[in-house]
Amino acid sequence: MWTDFVYKLGDLFQWSFGFFEFIQNYFNNLLIILGFFGFGYWMNIQNKLSKKANVPVESSENTGWYKDDNKQLK
Repeated sequence: MWTDFVYKLGDLFQWSFGFFEFIQNYFNNLLIILGFFGFGYWMNIQNKLSKKANVPVESSENTGWYKDDNKQLK
């Protein structure tokens, strides 16, 4: 009885992995393409936010971060 269960479970796994033969490598390619588009979108948003920021880029200029006059952010 236990052996039959284990063999049925193995057959189920073997049948379910047939799905990967059907999709081949298309799913991986889709994820890579989505990753590149997502990274490009993220960098575009980050660039827009960096242009709005009032934080110094160089560490030598990091004496105080100010948004408006006499209003320190940090």
